Amino acid sequence: MSEAAINAADLPASWILTTLGTVVQYGSTEKAEPHEIANDGWVLELEDIEKDSSRLLQKMTFLQRQSKSTKNRFQTGDVLYGKLRPYLNKVLIADEPGYCTTEILPLKAGAHLDNRYLLYWLKHPAFLKYVEAESHGMNMPRLGTEAGKAAPFVLAPKSEQTRIANQLDTLLTRIQSCNDRFDAIPVLLNRYRQAVLDAATLGALTAGWREANGGDYEWKYVQLSEIAEVQGGVTKDSRKQSPLDEELPYLRVANVQRGYIDLTEVKTIRVPQAKLKNLLLEKGDILFNEGGDLDKLGRGWIWGDQIPRCTFQNHVFRARLFDKENQPKFVSWWGNSRGLDYFIRSGKQTTNLASINKTMLAALPIRLPSAAEQAEIVRRVEALFALADRIESRTNAVQTQAQRLGALVLTKAFRGELVSQDLQDGSAIDLLNRIAAAHSPAPKKRIAKAVARGKSKVKVPGVGNRWKGEETLGATMKLELVPDNYLETLIAAADGVNAKELWQKSKLGIDDFYIQLSKEIDSGHIAINAHDESKVNRIAKIQRGQS
Repeated sequence: MSEAAINAADLPASWILTTLGTVVQYGSTEKAEPHEIANDGWVLELEDIEKDSSRLLQKMTFLQRQSKSTKNRFQTGDVLYGKLRPYLNKVLIADEPGYCTTEILPLKAGAHLDNRYLLYWLKHPAFLKYVEAESHGMNMPRLGTEAGKAAPFVLAPKSEQTRIANQLDTLLTRIQSCNDRFDAIPVLLNRYRQAVLDAATLGALTAGWREANGGDYEWKYVQLSEIAEVQGGVTKDSRKQSPLDEELPYLRVANVQRGYIDLTEVKTIRVPQAKLKNLLLEKGDILFNEGGDLDKLGRGWIWGDQIPRCTFQNHVFRARLFDKENQPKFVSWWGNSRGLDYFIRSGKQTTNLASINKTMLAALPIRLPSAAEQAEIVRRVEALFALADRIESRTNAVQTQAQRLGALVLTKAFRGELVSQDLQDGSAIDLLNRIAAAHSPAPKKRIAKAVARGKSKVKVPGVGNRWKGEETLGATMKLELVPDNYLETLIAAADGVNAKELWQKSKLGIDDFYIQLSKEIDSGHIAINAHDESKVNRIAKIQRGQS
């Protein structure tokens, strides 16, 4: 079954599928103006809550934030739900009173809900799927109040809620810890790759190789221009273009990454015939970025002839080695690691931006080993990088499964499969009635009229017969609180039931019972066979409908 599917028929008999608005006062908030907030008051913004994990990233006071907008008050234990961009799954339980942006709704669980159970439901895949479909707004979607009230809610008896929340606390904490460790692996692998490059360009990676092979393997400092021709790319100037110029694919700064070529999006440009020969890339050409953001300064990699007749723009430089015995990869690794400090020192810098020119790149100092050692360095680095790639690939595959564990555990929890049911816990229907009574103003005292013991029968067109009499006094369930398939669920839980027994189980008033029955027959939840033999009108049998 999909994690995003909730069916009432799949729930335990003591549970009920209802709406969020029936169990909490969704959208009911207490406002606070800035002048009412103390300097040391906690002021919570959406950015303070980590998506998915429900971790608090930072806690700031009003004095630190100096907020000038109206806030929602919240109390300790309130479930704080982020209704703006709800797909980010930002929800938190307050550990002390405070104030939050009006894009966060404080939800009070009350005496009938475990606040952790409420929090975990708001993170359930079915709830997330609902809010994604019901949110409005293109760039900044948010869940409206009425849609929030109508959102589905799976209600279990209170004691069972607590057992479920306790289990989820343990399991989801372990799953989060596992995912945190997975998240750290890419960082560790990048450090590993950088350590490999440091060892390779310092000579430490091949120290044993030099000793084993003997001979003179001295590393010599050279400038890039001594071992390669440095060339700038084509300028995109429509004024100098001619219809006779050939239109070719070309590499931009975005295509030339540190250690790889990104060909996700390759654009074209017209190249003058007179410059075409000098501007076509060849396999083994070393590419360097002019700059822009600091992370782009001098970064580059090797062109592998992935696209025929490809050129490059003027913000990318090409270095073509004179001696084919030298290794392009070694030179590029040097530029991406040892050369970075040189580029930062020598480049022209403004705020957060930097650039190098052709002259600066040509003067890049490189400590160059012999061609034989370069080849050995390339072999060893590629072998070590391949090992890191295999670890990364396996990690990604396992992490994908690990990231689904939370949703799977929540699915099992809210289907009643995580903890066992206990008859002593009572019924969610009774709990729902208590919640309704707590949320409603005190009902006026009702005076029941005396009725005859005998039952009179009244024909209800299209439904069947109903009883009118003392049974109407036993109603405890409000019609507006029952789900669309309420009676169908009761039928499924019973091993055979007639119309009167079904009404008694429903705890609805007789009028409400027939309204609900009619709705469920019309919607196909229930199929009904009525027999009218000898003009004695009565419902003989109700069976579960097939959709």
